[in-house]
Amino acid sequence: MYELLFEKRVFKDLDRISDTDVARVESRMRTLSEDPLPRDSKKLVGEDKMYRIRQGSYRIIYAVDHKQKEVRILAVRHRKDAYR
Repeated sequence: MYELLFEKRVFKDLDRISDTDVARVESRMRTLSEDPLPRDSKKLVGEDKMYRIRQGSYRIIYAVDHKQKEVRILAVRHRKDAYR
């Protein structure tokens, strides 16, 4: 099991999302503790150890530290704003 860590801005990101979407995003984030690199995860180009997964119209951007067994959630953004 990996420990989930959250950046402060993630909570601000979640405040801007509807409650039904927040529930889905939170559920998806919890699965990362068991499998930090699910089949549908994509490595971000030019970034070391950073990945993204999709949950509906939202992207969960995170970093994995296999040595420390940590998954750090960096941002949750709508797909149109995720990579800015």
